[in-house]
Amino acid sequence: MDKPSLPAAPLRPARTPSPELQARLDAHWHKTRRLTAILLLIWLLTGFLTVFYARELLHLNLFGWPLPFYMAAQGASLVYLAIIALYAWRMRRLDRDFHAAEQT
Repeated sequence: MDKPSLPAAPLRPARTPSPELQARLDAHWHKTRRLTAILLLIWLLTGFLTVFYARELLHLNLFGWPLPFYMAAQGASLVYLAIIALYAWRMRRLDRDFHAAEQT
């Protein structure tokens, strides 16, 4: 038994944003990508380089512990939480600023 076909929705032409809105969109996405790239670089440095260079970093101490041990045990997790918190805080501000400018 064939299913009845639904009426097709009328096609609407795509709205093109105004040049001013497009410029704000581009600026917003540029800031978003830059923030993401910086935080990913921090994540890479924290997670990969401290482990990769652990032997060379053994002479550095943090709170009485060798830096590679501290980063593996506590530091990396704390840095990851800080990255998440910073990303959420900064993106909330960026989105709020973008939408406030959109309303005016």
